[in-house]
Amino acid sequence: MLKLRNPLFVAIDTADLDEAVRLAEMLKDVAGGLKLGLEFFTAFGPDGVARIAEFDLPLFIDLKFHDIPNTVSGAVRSLMRMRPAMFTVHAFGGLEMLRAAADTAALEADRLGLPRPWVLGVTVLTSLDAGDLDVLGVEGSTHKVVARLARLAEKAGLDGIVCAPDEISTARSTLGEKFRLVVPGIRPKGAEMHDQKRVTGPREAIQLGADVLVVGRPITRSDDPVFAARSILGALERAEGQEG
Repeated sequence: MLKLRNPLFVAIDTADLDEAVRLAEMLKDVAGGLKLGLEFFTAFGPDGVARIAEFDLPLFIDLKFHDIPNTVSGAVRSLMRMRPAMFTVHAFGGLEMLRAAADTAALEADRLGLPRPWVLGVTVLTSLDAGDLDVLGVEGSTHKVVARLARLAEKAGLDGIVCAPDEISTARSTLGEKFRLVVPGIRPKGAEMHDQKRVTGPREAIQLGADVLVVGRPITRSDDPVFAARSILGALERAEGQEG
């Protein structure tokens, strides 16, 4: 089972490999892990992932697989060769697709002698709100939709979900303490929201029950990414001290 040094995963989504390597090297002793998404993977593929893996940090490969079960199963089989610590599938893909992803990840991890990664169901993107869901024909508030998809992910055998800060409490009360909650849309005080609509601070997210925080631009576009990351971790340590 994955054991994290700390809950902060830094999103390195860039089509500049030199910049990605620079950030990974800077953050290797600070971050709990790194997230590589569609922009990075489309530009550099498995070779790019291997280059970032050289820094020996857990990798969250965030490709949000969403296809028929057989295709997703094949994609997961290929992905496992990159030794992800966690990866994503869209919960809207349905029970059989989610189950195929979880089962294939477990089988391939065993075959390759690797730790089983967290398989995470993406619920409602942090760039969407209730108005966007209505346009898409999805009934209910973001809270209700996330709760439905979280239960589906649990039924399929996934390890957790990706949800916005707004829905942490909903997901945690729906699924209990063992289910993993990975939360993007984290913005330290004073940071720009960019294209995110449902955001919160790192300290609040952990207090609500998040297991992993995904932070990108507030760190990667900072003048001093290491200082920005350490500041977030410092806020989390202060929150833990107050709880104790």
